[in-house]
Amino acid sequence: MTGDPASDQATVLGLIADPDMPETIADRLADTLPDQLDGEWHVEVDADPVTATLKGTSEILEQTAHKCDAHGWTYAICITDLPVRSDDGPVVADIDHDRGVAVVSVPGMGGLQTPRRVHQVMRQVIDELLGEPEERDEPGRTREQRRHGLSGRAIGLLAPIRRKAVETEGSHLDVRYVTPGRRGRLRLLSGMVRTNRPWRLVFGLSRALAAAVATSAFGLSSSTIWMVGDQLNIGFKVLTTVTVIAALVTWLIAAHDLWEKRGDTRSDPQLAWLYNASTLLTLIIGVVALLLILFVVNFLLAWLILPASLLTSMLGTETGVGTYLAVAWAFTTLGGIAGALGSSLETDQAVRQAAYGYRESRRRAEYQEQESSSDDSGGSGSDDSRDSESSGSGSGES
Repeated sequence: MTGDPASDQATVLGLIADPDMPETIADRLADTLPDQLDGEWHVEVDADPVTATLKGTSEILEQTAHKCDAHGWTYAICITDLPVRSDDGPVVADIDHDRGVAVVSVPGMGGLQTPRRVHQVMRQVIDELLGEPEERDEPGRTREQRRHGLSGRAIGLLAPIRRKAVETEGSHLDVRYVTPGRRGRLRLLSGMVRTNRPWRLVFGLSRALAAAVATSAFGLSSSTIWMVGDQLNIGFKVLTTVTVIAALVTWLIAAHDLWEKRGDTRSDPQLAWLYNASTLLTLIIGVVALLLILFVVNFLLAWLILPASLLTSMLGTETGVGTYLAVAWAFTTLGGIAGALGSSLETDQAVRQAAYGYRESRRRAEYQEQESSSDDSGGSGSDDSRDSESSGSGSGES
């Protein structure tokens, strides 16, 4: 929490954030937003996985409104990393003017400069919440958003953000920001991959990396591997590298049950392909990063350990940087195969962070466990009070 919300003159904004990346973004917004808004503002951050138990933005807006009233906030915005789809395209933000609440979907921002995009959209959402009722558009009107940097050339080319006034039955939703078309779907997919944080997978595959390094070190002593790396043409090397990446990714998916079935996603069955595509891209990026690290290590080892004269005598050709690169590639390919086997030793949690469905189900279980704990404590408290009351009445009668 920033500032003192007790001031009568202050406008209090509550940010309800999903764990992980949304919470990090919300903390940054709490530090920067008050100085950029007119008047006195206080921002409070509430990290809560409540969205994992809800279906669609209508339910999220409803829960956000309840939390806004419970905390006494002036406005409340939920920041979620769940992908949200609509008939108009991937949803960036949904806004309920009447109750002063909104929901912002981080994946809808895309995979580039995500925190800055969220900041821009948040400024726009706050402007919407502060707007007067007579300024609102008629339902169905669509226009491109042009404030707070949302009309930049890059955004316009990649996926323009459009504002649409909507009117939905049984919901207070009245304004929606979307990225329509195929470019919008690609932007959503890239945002999901960014939210998965592929670089974390490298640290999660520590055992696979250890097995790959050990196997590569063994290959340093094999002149046969030197010859294979030197003699194969570039086309075959590329094909072999792609095969190793595919094998490692397939092994990770099968060993840790990362593939989302069509009926597994709660709110939208068609999200299954998005979940699987984002998981697949996340794993590919993580595995490529792992192999690049292994390649650099192998190149340095070959450069330091294998004399050029030895390679020249064994290979029968002049040794140069290209020779060391070819030998390092051979070690890396061999190590990648061993890494695929070593990846089965990784803990499920370390690898499953790359899967949207796993994070969602884990948050749902955590939230339900918290609810059960609070209910149990509340029930035991009631039992204790009843015991106390009966004890008191008994002593009074005596």
